[in-house]
Amino acid sequence: MKANLSSKITLRHIPRKYYQSKDVLELSSLTRFEKLSTEIFDEAVEGAKKVADEIALAIRAKQAKGEKFVLGLACSRSCSELYAELVKMHNEGLSFKNVVVFNIFEYYPLANSAQSCFSQLQSSLLSKIDIDKENVYSPNCSLQKDEVVSFCKTYEEQIASFGGIDYLVLGISDSGNIGFNESGSQGTSRTRLIMLDSNSRKEGAYLFGSAENVPVCAITMGIGTILDAKRVVAMAWGDGKAEIVKQAVEDKVSDTCSASYLQNHVNATLILDIHSASELTRISHPWLVTSCEWDDKLIRRAIVWLCQKLNKPILKLTNKDYNENGLSELLALHSSAYNVNIKIFNDLQHTITGWPGGKPNADDTYRPERATPYPKRVLVFSPHPDDDVISMGGTIRRLVDQKHDVHIAYETSGNIAVNDEEVLRFMMFLKGYHEIYQSKDALLESKNKEILDSIANKKDGEMDSADVRALKGLIRRGEARLADRYMGVNANNIHFLNLPFYETGTIKKNDLSQADVDIVKALLQELKPHQIYVAGDLADPHGTHKVCLNAVLAAIDELKGEKWLSECRIWMYRGAWMEWEIDHIEMAVPLSPEELRNKRNAILRHSSQMESAPFLGNDERLFWQRSEERNRTTAELYNKLGLASYEAIEAFVQYIPL
Repeated sequence: MKANLSSKITLRHIPRKYYQSKDVLELSSLTRFEKLSTEIFDEAVEGAKKVADEIALAIRAKQAKGEKFVLGLACSRSCSELYAELVKMHNEGLSFKNVVVFNIFEYYPLANSAQSCFSQLQSSLLSKIDIDKENVYSPNCSLQKDEVVSFCKTYEEQIASFGGIDYLVLGISDSGNIGFNESGSQGTSRTRLIMLDSNSRKEGAYLFGSAENVPVCAITMGIGTILDAKRVVAMAWGDGKAEIVKQAVEDKVSDTCSASYLQNHVNATLILDIHSASELTRISHPWLVTSCEWDDKLIRRAIVWLCQKLNKPILKLTNKDYNENGLSELLALHSSAYNVNIKIFNDLQHTITGWPGGKPNADDTYRPERATPYPKRVLVFSPHPDDDVISMGGTIRRLVDQKHDVHIAYETSGNIAVNDEEVLRFMMFLKGYHEIYQSKDALLESKNKEILDSIANKKDGEMDSADVRALKGLIRRGEARLADRYMGVNANNIHFLNLPFYETGTIKKNDLSQADVDIVKALLQELKPHQIYVAGDLADPHGTHKVCLNAVLAAIDELKGEKWLSECRIWMYRGAWMEWEIDHIEMAVPLSPEELRNKRNAILRHSSQMESAPFLGNDERLFWQRSEERNRTTAELYNKLGLASYEAIEAFVQYIPL
């Protein structure tokens, strides 16, 4: 089973010289906008392996001298691959007997130590290596308030007693924080108690079940403490970190992005994968720093960038515009601005289609989808029971109206994203239902009491009972069926896969397994679709979208010898967490005002996912608002480039199996 194929998706060809150049002079030119040393790898596991090798080498060097190696560690999802690699190295002989660990931050106050950052470090690394317990230091989350200041001073003294931190490992939050140094933190700050902002509390929801359960404060090493470390390495992975990485690396040092302070460290490095590095100038706009290897997608990206910079439509760009903005190479290749303009205009025009399943009996030479076969059997994979309508509700309705055989497969139950109040509401309805019809069932009444008691007695962060999880899953199934009914999807074409990786009852999920892939594979073999739609929205902060995508891609990989699959086209959609950039879009489905309103109505059928939903992320908008604004923004951009004006556009990118 190939468990991480999503990490190999690159939407355009990025020459290796842009991010792993062996030519020092070329690298100097490429990184001219970068104020912080960065290393970019194809995948997170490669970057983590590089950091682990460096740590292991330093540990052994200290062992040879009979000295302690002082390591600062963060509880961060960005560090999970690193910790797994260090555990592997330990199993292969690396000893941590001479290692001293300082935990960089901890939530405060915290009654349940199982939810602590230290507990996460313990389970992912410390309990699996031979480190001496007395060599592990962590902020105390159960201190009295009047003890905190004294403790923080002592923590600094403990670090100093070992001669300072030799090697400090960081993740970068979605807001650009290192440690819990929130916006406004000063470069000289030391270990202290800090009030968490709403974004940090939302990011902490994966440990506590909801943002409301996250403690309001944390004890964290300060920026000054971090910068005192002899070596600092920060890691960031995935598309969701791309914007903040660019800010930390290329913008000026600012207290609004504490990661930018790393620019002031003489031995700090940011380790990235190609996705988190995607907004750096050398990756995103390479024509500004080097001679380019031009292909159609890079040309499209450059022209769209130029149009946005000059606020001009494509067909009004001139030779002068190209020459004055670093794109003279394109003029040399294509003789004139007009030749490039018309090429890109036609390229974008051909992405637009009102027939996402292909237009029957039509010339499909310049259409994104084939005319035949018609009607098509279409399978839409939805990670949660609402991602389908949030991301491509208008397209689903269009496919149904155009008589295609549309199937929806919900990969997970989504049961952790339902508040207890939703269960109580349905329980009260059930009680009233039995009272109206004077129906009594002793077993049912006993079960009702058991469930109500379970909810009433549940402590913050505690796992729901199996019965409560089942009811929450049932609520989400009902909402999905209602939305699909509104969209016109045949009730027999709705599939609930309940992939096992998700069913842990907690926010932390299991890794993808062969059992998950086999469930997806069985449905694919049963339906043999002509079209597959999958969520390519990898900015989902809880990672479910990525695992679900990997499940589908692994199943496709295992089936790629079958004839039906060679004739199947696979489209990736986004919408819940981010949108495709226009230079990547290969199919754009325009929506009328009425179709956009219908899409909103379908999303609103998922009533448990409105204001009270636990996992809305850092975006304050509700999912229907995000979706509409993204769809409208895409349509507006097409119009500004000189193409037709639509109310909204849903966008798709084709996936070609590796």
